Amino acid sequence: MSSSIRLHNSKPRPGARHRVKRLGCGESSGHGKTSGKGHKGQKARSGGSIRLGFEGGQMPLIRRIPKRGFNNAAFKITYAPVNLADLEKLSVSGVVDEKALREASLVNGRWDGVKILGGGDITKKLSVKVDAISAAAREKIEKAGGTVEIIAKAAAKATTSAKA
Repeated sequence: MSSSIRLHNSKPRPGARHRVKRLGCGESSGHGKTSGKGHKGQKARSGGSIRLGFEGGQMPLIRRIPKRGFNNAAFKITYAPVNLADLEKLSVSGVVDEKALREASLVNGRWDGVKILGGGDITKKLSVKVDAISAAAREKIEKAGGTVEIIAKAAAKATTSAKA
């Protein structure tokens, strides 16, 4: 008889499951009387938990230290990276833009634009319309007889969010 695992006879591996700690079951259990909560006090009460960073009413450390610095992350432009090797595999003729790259599943998710990087080589003559391109990628595309056009969409996003 084969001892194959089926849905009706499957069980977790030994040691994978811990038994539940049963509290308040008599002093001899080791978890009786105060049930591991110590004696009295705020943390021994039901619902008695104090928030992170609370110092008993004293001004918390995070508020005692002065605020310093500046973060410009809200204005950061993030590009979807696409390598030349990916464009070489792409079976598209004519203009290669963000729409074509999304249809080919080379760009997914939310990005501010597309940037072509110089990873790999290209032999196709492509017309590329993107938001940014590396110098190496531009050189390789133009060497293969293609053209590169930069769209100023991402730069416009940075200026509009700065005004808001």
